Amino acid sequence: MSFLEIKGLCKGYGAESERTEVLKDINLCVAEGEFVAIVGFSGSGKTTLISTIAGLIAPDSGSVTLKGQPVIGSGHERGVVFQNYSLLPWLSVYGNVALAVDAVFPRLSAQERNAHTRKYVEMVGLSHAIDRRPVALSGGMRQRVAVARALAMQPQVLLLDEPLSALDALTRANLQDEIERIWRQPEPLTLDKPTSNKPASNNKPVTVILVTNDVDEALLLADRIIPLTPGPNATFGREFKVNLPRPRDRKDINHNEEFRQLRAAITQYLTALSKDVVVSNDERELPKDVVPLVPAKKAPKTIRAQSPERPAANIDKYAEFYDVTKIYPTTSGPLTVVDRFNLNIRKGEFISLIGHSGCGKSTVLSMMAGLNEITHGGIVLDGREIVGAGPDRGVVFQAPSLLPWLTARENVALGVNRVYAHLGVAERSDIVDYYLTRVGLAAALDKKASELSNGMKQRVGLARAFSLSPKLLLLDEPFGMLDALTRWELQEVLMEVWKRTQVTAICVTHDVDEAILLADRVVMMTNGPHARIGKIMNVELPRPRTRKALVEHPKFYGYREELLAFLQKHDTHGKSQAA
Repeated sequence: MSFLEIKGLCKGYGAESERTEVLKDINLCVAEGEFVAIVGFSGSGKTTLISTIAGLIAPDSGSVTLKGQPVIGSGHERGVVFQNYSLLPWLSVYGNVALAVDAVFPRLSAQERNAHTRKYVEMVGLSHAIDRRPVALSGGMRQRVAVARALAMQPQVLLLDEPLSALDALTRANLQDEIERIWRQPEPLTLDKPTSNKPASNNKPVTVILVTNDVDEALLLADRIIPLTPGPNATFGREFKVNLPRPRDRKDINHNEEFRQLRAAITQYLTALSKDVVVSNDERELPKDVVPLVPAKKAPKTIRAQSPERPAANIDKYAEFYDVTKIYPTTSGPLTVVDRFNLNIRKGEFISLIGHSGCGKSTVLSMMAGLNEITHGGIVLDGREIVGAGPDRGVVFQAPSLLPWLTARENVALGVNRVYAHLGVAERSDIVDYYLTRVGLAAALDKKASELSNGMKQRVGLARAFSLSPKLLLLDEPFGMLDALTRWELQEVLMEVWKRTQVTAICVTHDVDEAILLADRVVMMTNGPHARIGKIMNVELPRPRTRKALVEHPKFYGYREELLAFLQKHDTHGKSQAA
């Protein structure tokens, strides 16, 4: 008998013609103390599966059993941590954890419950913030509270539904380490005698099921990785056994050949499962009276609004940052966030800007966009100093900020109609449709933004930026809010459209693989305050690039290790940074 077993589970929503079958014939056996990671696409039913195992929703057919007993309704033997932490804002860290302890162990004395609560707050490294309310906590700290609350109930199974996906890379890495440490701890998260209502001890690790879209996260933590196929009717695909020795260090593991092969195999398998059309083969052209941005035969014709294209003032210094400094006034005195940032960018070059949270990456980008005033120094684009925002710089933010009542076509047209007011209606419409088609939205031109998935909304954001034919494309973690698989798809979209336009681009990212995949050079920033460029890495990989080719290239893991080593060296705050 398996410790946790799922047999023939099916689940759908809606009635008759409106019904969507989400999960179909899910079967899984999990051993006690095992760590299983489930990876899959957005909308494939991962959260539905976790909610069913937790007893929060009932399956249409099939069963879930724990130690031979059917799972019916919620129970403290199944601890759940969701992506959104749902803390009570009027309670402190202690109060939020104590609520669960009081509910699960009502027969313990007040002194015992207090000690139990404090034990788990300390376990997740929040003793220093035990009296703080959620409003005074960072995102990483709030998620730690959610983990402590789940663990304090001493569940037999810990269910983690993308608990770290909304966090930056450093906070995420530190919490991954916390999760593995807690999983491996000698103290159990089980009750030997439920009738006694007292926590007990045992040396087995807690059983964990982690839902994640991050392949690296799964490889670092899991014993097994099981993909969930795209929905509807999602089911389990090929299983991958992870036999890598523990503990698994992010930097050192790059040297492990089994890790490289397994990572490549999972990436290729998931890529093959994807049914989305990433880039349209529609070769429609733009109006005939436009000025080419790139004088290549196969390059698409794009428009410069103000004047015909002219040679760059200095190709090697197309974009220049000279001693760029940003100082913010605070109650405790001036705070220098960015300190003498110096960089020259060649025309047509793609730059990735990477560093820990708070190092000023987005501040640099916002100053280049003209959205944030420069305190000292200056920025020059194509021979002209940046003094404010303008259509010569296209910006794509983490959230695309579309008008929900407008269609995809209407959202892109807002900018096109203003920048290209001198063109006719038909020509402007052609520009809009061209770029929406290029990002794979030919079938969704007239869908309202409110009807689009997050990935589709970000495609509209990319189309909107490219449609203005900017001199410089600025990308501020454009895929940071998306699951890893959607992010892969949109990286392919971005590279395909960039290849056609050869627009100069700067992309802020926390994702090491994304930085290498996109860039000609990766610019690494030191920690703030007083952040500046710490190192620049040239990426000498052939273009066009694909993720499959990337993970198979002999230079890739060397670049990856160099970036990880820099980030690890500058993780000066350690786990406190996650706080």
